[in-house]
Amino acid sequence: MTKISINTNPSYDVIIEENLLNSLGKYLLEYLKPCKLCIITDSTVNSLYASKVKSSLENAGYITSKVVFPPGEHSKSLANYANIIEAIGDEGLTKFDCIIALGGGVVGDLAGFVASSYMRGIKYVQIPTSYLASLDSSVGGKTGINLLRGKNLVGSFWNPLIVLCDPMVFNTLPTVKRMDGIAEAVKNAVVTDKNLLSPIKSNSYNYVIERCVSIKKSIVEADQYEESLRQLLSFGHLIGHAIEKLSGYSISHGHAIAAGMVFEAKAAYNMNLTDNDISEELNLLLNDLGFNTEINYSVEDLYNYAIMSKRINRDKINIIVPTEIGKCKLVKLDLNLLRDYLNSGKD
Repeated sequence: MTKISINTNPSYDVIIEENLLNSLGKYLLEYLKPCKLCIITDSTVNSLYASKVKSSLENAGYITSKVVFPPGEHSKSLANYANIIEAIGDEGLTKFDCIIALGGGVVGDLAGFVASSYMRGIKYVQIPTSYLASLDSSVGGKTGINLLRGKNLVGSFWNPLIVLCDPMVFNTLPTVKRMDGIAEAVKNAVVTDKNLLSPIKSNSYNYVIERCVSIKKSIVEADQYEESLRQLLSFGHLIGHAIEKLSGYSISHGHAIAAGMVFEAKAAYNMNLTDNDISEELNLLLNDLGFNTEINYSVEDLYNYAIMSKRINRDKINIIVPTEIGKCKLVKLDLNLLRDYLNSGKD
């Protein structure tokens, strides 16, 4: 078992252990007395793991209920959020009960936002079932839902009570979902640790998760609310989120972020924000891992999404600039140069 403590306010532990789902209730009892638990999950994960999770929790003395919704990014909507809030209200959850987020990033983001807003905030537990959620979205306390205008435009920072990760669940992931996690792991390698690349290529899941969680720990402890340093973890996301939205979410998060990283690296170099162009090296790496990094959207399409970025402060936007594989910096770009930056990425 690996335990990583995230020392934010409030603090919480990330526990990583194979076959953890079989003894989930035992682990949770160390952090939460028996109470009502509502498992929030999607229909895919429900068919794979919900029965096992429910049994383990009930055997430990918890009273469980369940809310299931369709899989996919489109479920991170205001309408689905409202449906889930009503459902847990009907189940009679109180301020002293808890939500279980069982699933990938969509489930974690949505269930976390429900937990942050129901009765002005109740406890929730992250049980990530995707590679991406395990090494990234389940840690850090970001929750959110999408608007028609874009991704994660409504949300909150709400830390989980605990994150319980069982790498064995990756055995059921389709290739495209495993690659989503690989892309985010590569992002961490580019931002802060080039030594991650070798274990990423060899599919050393446990090590990659532990290292990525440790990287995120150090950054969110220094900047919990993403005011500066934490924005480095959004490398590739300015363009990647635009690609997701423009494709109607038919392009998955990791594949969009892979293309976004190459674009943003090239744009930074062509805008003279760095002396080192890593875009070709990064593109070859991602191609070798199976990613298509071509972007088939116009600069104007990308601009209309990028202008909604949460990294904009008045007349500036924070741009993540890779100076080499393993090192990035933040640069404040005048907002009137955003189109130039986007044109530079398309060159």
